[in-house]
Amino acid sequence: MKQDLRIIKTQESLRHALLSLLKSKPLESITIAELCRLAKINRGTFYLHYRDVHGVFKHYLEVIVEDLRQSYKEPYYKTNFIIKNIEADMIKIFHHVKKYQDFYKIIFDEKMPITYYYLLFDTVRSFMKETVNKEIQETESDIKIDYLISYQTNAILGILIEWHREGYRTSIDELNQQLIAIISINSPFKK
Repeated sequence: MKQDLRIIKTQESLRHALLSLLKSKPLESITIAELCRLAKINRGTFYLHYRDVHGVFKHYLEVIVEDLRQSYKEPYYKTNFIIKNIEADMIKIFHHVKKYQDFYKIIFDEKMPITYYYLLFDTVRSFMKETVNKEIQETESDIKIDYLISYQTNAILGILIEWHREGYRTSIDELNQQLIAIISINSPFKK
């Protein structure tokens, strides 16, 4: 089902306005009036799509998370979840971050509330948990899966934060190579 282009344009305008405002103030301080003014839409149009400013953020986060989920899982699907068969050019997570760089600049900004980081952490953790294969759960009985998943989640987010701190200068290809090297050195998922 195709969505109306006006709806798409309105939602994009609101997301861009929200990102712009988030650069200078926390989500809780953003009003519907200033969001509408910056997005160049009226309040009535806003209320056709969202109940409040948090609704705009949540919807945008859902869009980003779905793209992130697909980007994260792509190499697993291509290798039938055999990590050692993943090649650098299969990794798409850095392409995703580059595509939504303005969003990640806000999420990883040290001045932003840690709530945003936890939203991202919980999201990434949820689909990492989906990729943990049952064989690992059964054979690694001395490792608690929840700790392992949190460790892996923070490892990925740590790389993304480092990339953010350097201003996204390292190329995606180099990051892919780095991730493959890291995984091959210390992966509890090796088969």
